[in-house]
This record gives sequence, C-alpha cells and structure tokens, in this order.
Amino acid sequence: MTMKFYILTFLTTISSLTLFGQSNDAWTYFWNKDSTLIGYKDKNGVVKIEPKFTGFTSAGKFENIIAVSEEKNGKWSSYYLTKNGRIVGRDSLHIFDNGSDCESEGFIRFRDHKTDKAGMFNKNGDIVIPAIYNDLTRVRNGMIIALKGAEKKYWAGGEHYSWVGGQEFLIDTNNNILIDNFKLDNMLNFFTFEKTNIPHSDTIRKSFLARDGTYYSFVDFEMEFRQWITNELQNNLTVERFISISYDTITWESTNGWAKTNKQKLITENFTILKNGLLEILQPKTDYFISRDGLNPFMYEGVEFEKYYNNCGESKDWIYPTMSIIISHGTKQDFSQNHYEFLRTDSGYKLISLTIRNEKMK
Repeated sequence: MTMKFYILTFLTTISSLTLFGQSNDAWTYFWNKDSTLIGYKDKNGVVKIEPKFTGFTSAGKFENIIAVSEEKNGKWSSYYLTKNGRIVGRDSLHIFDNGSDCESEGFIRFRDHKTDKAGMFNKNGDIVIPAIYNDLTRVRNGMIIALKGAEKKYWAGGEHYSWVGGQEFLIDTNNNILIDNFKLDNMLNFFTFEKTNIPHSDTIRKSFLARDGTYYSFVDFEMEFRQWITNELQNNLTVERFISISYDTITWESTNGWAKTNKQKLITENFTILKNGLLEILQPKTDYFISRDGLNPFMYEGVEFEKYYNNCGESKDWIYPTMSIIISHGTKQDFSQNHYEFLRTDSGYKLISLTIRNEKMK
C-alpha cells in the first residue's frame, strides 16, 4: 500500500500547556527570533504555544491534534498533542518519508513500534481504531482503507518499503468493516459516496458490495474527467468557453521558463493551437494518457490556494486533484509532449497549467 503526499517539515516547540484551551479556530505557526524554533498563535496573534521546544511537525496549522517531538537533556521524545494540552501516543508517531502524519477530519494515525501496527486517535487523543493494522489511509469522508495481514518488503538500499499481500478493508472511524477486499484506489472520490440496493447505473461511478448487502459507489476521478473533457470538445469549444473552463491565471512553459499569464490573454492569443491540440485526443490514433496528481505547493502559493492544501501544506488531491492530459508527438529523434493540467475546483475542472512543445506559443 503506497500513499503519496507532499511533506513540509518545521522545527516545533510546545510549552506553556496552561495557556491551552479548546478553540474552533486553527492556530498558525511562527518562528522565534533566530528562526530555529516555532510556536503557535491564534487568529488574533495571541501566543498559545511558546517556541521553546525543538522537534518537527508537518502541521503549519494546529486545528485539533498534531504530532510533535521535543528534546530534553539531549534526549528526544515524540508524541501527539491536542488543543487542550493532552499528550498521547508517546514515541508512536506515524512516519512516512521522514514526515509525521497530519490530522484529517479530526483524526490522526499512530504506530505501535513494538508491533509495527497502525491505529488512529480522534481529535481528543482517544484511540478510536486500535493498532491492529499494517497500515491505514487518512480519513476520507469518514472512511478509511485498512490493510491487514501483509508483509513489509524493503526496496534496494533499505530506506523505503511497500506492503505485499494481505487484505484491504473499507472501515469507518469506529473501526466497523464496511466492505471486504476493498483495494486502494486513488482515483475514487469518497466525497461522492452513494448507497443503493443495486450497482449504480452512472458510468463514471464504481460500485462495491458492502457487508450489509447494499452497494457503495464513488465517482472515479479519471472517468469523470474523461467524460467532462470529451463533452467540452464535442460541443464546439469556443474562445469564451475555453476561458470559462480555465483558472484566472495560467502557468505555462515559455521560452524563458515558467510564466504566469491572465487566462483571457493567453487563450485568446493561442486559441487555435490550444483547441487543436486538445481535439487530438478524440482521434483514435493519438498517443496520449491521463494522469492524476495534486496541486504543486511550490508553484501555487498564497491565500487563493489555501483551500487546496491541508494543515501540513500537502495538496488535498483526494478532493481537489489535478488531471493532466499528456499528448505525445513525433519519433525518438523529434519526440515531444504537450501537457494540459486541469485542477478540480468547486466549480468544475479548470485549466491551470500548460506545456506546449510542438507549437510556438505567444
């Protein structure tokens, strides 16, 4: 089972637990004067956690529960900390790619390093899923994919590993098994869940037989995107329509490197190139594929993009993925690829990034 996400690491400090109090507002991190330690402030700038403890955490925002480490007298200790100052799960951080886990929907994973099994805390620091699984995904719309009975296999070098074999289940946050033999599928949008008595008839959905005899169905991101882009291309894609399905500012690869241009200007001046390029995917002999990823936090920053990242600065690709169309041209001697990257937003897919290599863009 592999879970891919971006990890941002910060030096962390936790102290003055008497200042803690439950709050519905997320606290944000801040550095001390020499930028070696961080603490957390509330929305009014009031310091809630003084930057006195060193360690690491992936939480740029403290909503309910975070993973931290501290150093005392040359010894390191890691644990989970709740908003009211409760400490749980000492030396039980769930680590992946040298980063600690991030809260998701009020839950956070932990790992019992004696048994190498994963479990989950709720926002209050209570164990809601015991450490009986090889691995768990984060919570998605109250659901989790759990792996049990697998074997850990290390890759060359021994630093990274993957799970082999075992059985995957879809469970809820009370550790109830919803679906047996539920394979990890990053294309499923768990926030489109529907429950029916028979398999769903919508062709962009995948249906699964649940333990209670009903069917759970979820929209498949790739199927959804393919249906959407095909309809757009078949319905006379005009300049105006192309602009409406694009993000306000489009990032594109110019002759001078990456550039950011207003969508009206870029599309109006390059409409024929862009439209004809996309129309190629309707031709049966076109060499292309569609890939799913997340918004790049190093390219897309600022307040307008905050909703697309979680509290740890990771792309929320489980609800706002990017879907890219990669079209190949030429042979080995003159091979090139064009990339059209669309971000899934609350108002539909929007073209946000472009790479056109077989034509000259303005």
